[in-house]
Amino acid sequence: MHPAARLQFARIADEFARWRAIPEPERPPAPAWWWGPAFEMRDAAESLPSGLSYQLRLPDGASFAEGASVLRRTLAGQDIVPWPYDFSRKVASTDSDVRDLPVQPSDDSAFPP
Repeated sequence: MHPAARLQFARIADEFARWRAIPEPERPPAPAWWWGPAFEMRDAAESLPSGLSYQLRLPDGASFAEGASVLRRTLAGQDIVPWPYDFSRKVASTDSDVRDLPVQPSDDSAFPP
């Protein structure tokens, strides 16, 4: 397994542990950036380090594929994902509504046709 893939998966396992520590009523949806590593590792039979197993709430000796399955189950069924700067909290204000406005055309007056 490539060291970068292991490092990215470890980072996401750490995020997962912090996300799970948030009380469920205040927990945002799981972030979409977990999808990539969750699918990249779906067939990885190599054993997770014990720290990652613990963060993902898996027994010692669990594989990266089992860890990826935990992430995929967390993401399954979600119909919205948080903005990256909203992740690990729910947005209580309507400020986030501003971010969902449609893109406005740019001012092309400086460039004649």
